[in-house]
Amino acid sequence: MPAPHVPVEIREFAEPDLPPGGALLRTALSEVCGTDVHLWHGRLAGVPYPIIPGHVTTGTLDAVRGTLTDVQGQPLREGDRVAFFDVHRTCGRCLACTAHRTPTRCPSRRVYGITDSATEGLFGGWSQKVYLEPGVVVARLPEGVSFEAYIGGGCGLLTAVHIIERARLVLGDTVVVQGAGAVGMSAAALARKSGAGQVIVIGAPESRLDLSLRMGADTVINIERSTPEARLEQVLALTGGIGADVVIEAAGSARAFEEGVRLARNGGAYVIAGHYTNVGDSTINAHEHINRKHLDIRGCWGSEVGHFLRALRALERYHDEIPWHLIGARTFGLGQINDALAAAGALTIPKALVDPWRANDL
Repeated sequence: MPAPHVPVEIREFAEPDLPPGGALLRTALSEVCGTDVHLWHGRLAGVPYPIIPGHVTTGTLDAVRGTLTDVQGQPLREGDRVAFFDVHRTCGRCLACTAHRTPTRCPSRRVYGITDSATEGLFGGWSQKVYLEPGVVVARLPEGVSFEAYIGGGCGLLTAVHIIERARLVLGDTVVVQGAGAVGMSAAALARKSGAGQVIVIGAPESRLDLSLRMGADTVINIERSTPEARLEQVLALTGGIGADVVIEAAGSARAFEEGVRLARNGGAYVIAGHYTNVGDSTINAHEHINRKHLDIRGCWGSEVGHFLRALRALERYHDEIPWHLIGARTFGLGQINDALAAAGALTIPKALVDPWRANDL
């Protein structure tokens, strides 16, 4: 991706000389997530274009120099099917990393596919091979979890694990999820598995809502066929006039935020996860919608190693019943990357996948 607003190009790079503890991953699948669309639109600050996008990727270890172990100290070998945590550097010394315990806000944080220039190496999953620098957290894919299931969950699943942690669900809670994209669908699935008594997903189009039901939602509400007033009335009807215990914003819309504070009950919680870029201001009444309701609003930014590992455990336990593999609706080759970005940006499919080895598309 040379720069925002221009077509993605195919370029060739030399394989790196691996340092001790380094590895080369042969990409099986990467994803086109909302972040990649934001990168293409130039909506993230400080991006060192040109970059190789693709921050969540899975594949097979192609080459390993020296000893490579997972986080439990178990050896990894060439040929192993693996995934890696995309945040490959934090400083470990700043206030965010130490005193505040918010490493996702570390000013030195480096993320594959986003913060590393292509001039520095193969740091993105839209490449046929990805350089895994020493210290990157690498995990073996659980037995029975396909590449398609892992990458179908992808970034959205990791974010959803963080969302559920921030939501502090209580058994039997009613959860409203705003947004039927990859994040919203995984949030609905994990809310169900975390003990939610009722899960309501608000979004569009109808195909995404149908898949949301398969992921674990009890009720879906189509935003294209309803008004905010009608949606509030329906949520109140489903909750005995009280409102949702937890509302999860996974839509990235300023209007969704204005609506979400109304959907939550008195003393409820609102988790904001979809506002990854600045989508404009929201107008709410602090007295009416926050203070008098005693509403707890919690931000949710990025993910940590623990979320990555718990996502793998969720896939291992539930991949047979939760169809994460269906979120990746279509796979594109390198020659179709710009079509993949256009489809992702237009929200015509839940998620576009990238297989950089599809020879017929090169």
